[in-house]
Amino acid sequence: MSAATADTASLGNSPDEVAERLAAVGYLADEAISAAVQLTIGLRRPLLLEGPPGVGKTSLARAVAAASDRQLIRLQCHEGLDAQQALYEWDYGRQLLATQMLTARNGTRPPDASLDATNELFTEEFLLERPLLTALRSSAPVVLLVDELDRADDALDALLLETLDERQVTIPEIGTIEARSDPWVFITSNETRELADAVRRRCLRIGLTYPDPIREAEIIESAVPGISHTLQAAVVDALNRLRHLDLEQPPGISEGLDWAQALLLLSAPELDDATIDRTLLTIVKRDRDVESARTELAAHR
Repeated sequence: MSAATADTASLGNSPDEVAERLAAVGYLADEAISAAVQLTIGLRRPLLLEGPPGVGKTSLARAVAAASDRQLIRLQCHEGLDAQQALYEWDYGRQLLATQMLTARNGTRPPDASLDATNELFTEEFLLERPLLTALRSSAPVVLLVDELDRADDALDALLLETLDERQVTIPEIGTIEARSDPWVFITSNETRELADAVRRRCLRIGLTYPDPIREAEIIESAVPGISHTLQAAVVDALNRLRHLDLEQPPGISEGLDWAQALLLLSAPELDDATIDRTLLTIVKRDRDVESARTELAAHR
């Protein structure tokens, strides 16, 4: 059996089987999502997940890791993230200590002036792995999540090409390091900038959106057992209406689950004005959105 076939079998041989495995760890995937997961594993291609915040992109990678018993290694992208933060860094503190010890031992000028001493300082002993390198060097297969790639500078796109295409990285002081295992790679983007075409060509791609009311009701029922069907329906309806407002930060799936859990915790029988006021903090994250959300919820009770 090939490695690719064995990997696919670890989550199932059909979209339905993949969906069942993901559901077992709390992620309800529709057919398009479960088919995308099956294909990204079977074809050994990264999966690019694009869509607004809060639609389950990061949660999908976590669920795949949990369902397959693989460790999740996450590279959280941000503005200014450079190659060393993504791949590796040198342990400068230990290098400085080693330099001092070599100086004392040699009784000469600092050894960084010596090629031999420099070579001693830039070895794997002083190498600090960061997420990309950790994923490649792991002896056990992992799930690598490159989260919110669009938040990083486009220079990171170029860095990913060697990692994604060749399954290896090059460290000038050491050389090329090849992957010990074959990580499953998931890349998320909130589409705040356009990703490089070269990255897109190397990935499978699926767009995620907010779930339809029926799917969201199923998600809430699965994640928040005990909530009444009446309250569940009210939550789903309210979330759908809020997402159609011109809010700066519409509530995502995770905020909806927090809201449902808060309502259950408070034993709220319905979404009355007092309950909305007490729990609005779970779904509205911007001051400028508060009044619009409160008015919308009050108008359709």
